[in-house]
Amino acid sequence: MRDIKRRISSFKNMKQITKAMEMVAAAKLRRAQRQAVEGRPFAKKLEEVLVRLVESARSKESEGALLHPLLEEREVKRALYVAITADRGLAGGYNANIIRRLGALLNERGAEAGVIAIGRRGRDYLRKRGIVPVAEYVQLPDEVDYQVAKEIAGRLMQLFTSGEYDAIYLVYTQFVSAITQRPVVEQVLPIRAPEGGGAAEAGEYLYEPSADAVLGILLPRYVETEVYRALIEAKASEFAARMTAMRNATDNAQELIESLTLSFNRARQASITKEISEIVGGAEALAAD
Repeated sequence: MRDIKRRISSFKNMKQITKAMEMVAAAKLRRAQRQAVEGRPFAKKLEEVLVRLVESARSKESEGALLHPLLEEREVKRALYVAITADRGLAGGYNANIIRRLGALLNERGAEAGVIAIGRRGRDYLRKRGIVPVAEYVQLPDEVDYQVAKEIAGRLMQLFTSGEYDAIYLVYTQFVSAITQRPVVEQVLPIRAPEGGGAAEAGEYLYEPSADAVLGILLPRYVETEVYRALIEAKASEFAARMTAMRNATDNAQELIESLTLSFNRARQASITKEISEIVGGAEALAAD
């Protein structure tokens, strides 16, 4: 019975910890979710403007091709993956899902692939496989800093324009809801200029000094925005996954506490019954004498 009481006490302490972690994750999720949802319209509008701008610039090119280096399509001989994971565990399958997806991509590409690790879990996975990351960013704050996203985006653009990598992909978890998060792989470079659909609307904007000049400013900003959006989506997904995992852990601890309490009560009842039986037996023996 002492052992059961110790286990009940241990699970009660565990329940308190997981409940506190669930509440902290829920509070952080509310902020991150608001940031992710509010940032989507801006990213969508920037993409729409980019479509029209690209079409406007292309229509003025004699061969219909754009010469901006961030739009350069070439044969993909070397690919770079930017894997966004968490620094800590206790988040259900959040890290495992991204690592599994990254592992499949690396197995497909073989030695012709590089990785930038954002988050300690992804970095540790690469170390276990003996892979040296191109760069690593760990211990990022819970509040995503745009300057960090700008720094990462600048590194990506440099690696692409220098020809070191022919395509760059973001591997992160897209936030759908507090219950659902979806691992995705999105190409960020080269920026894919949509074919058709924007030429008819290109005349809606007048660009000064020129569409090409605006394009030179807008394309790098678009890459920065995509990296920033991915970091926000990943953070919101991490907090949602951690909140769900801690809630499940709390529920499991409660079930174990109830089960152990029932076992304890049964054992105590059996002990009391045994003591009563011994007392009755002793009284009967004395009466017989």
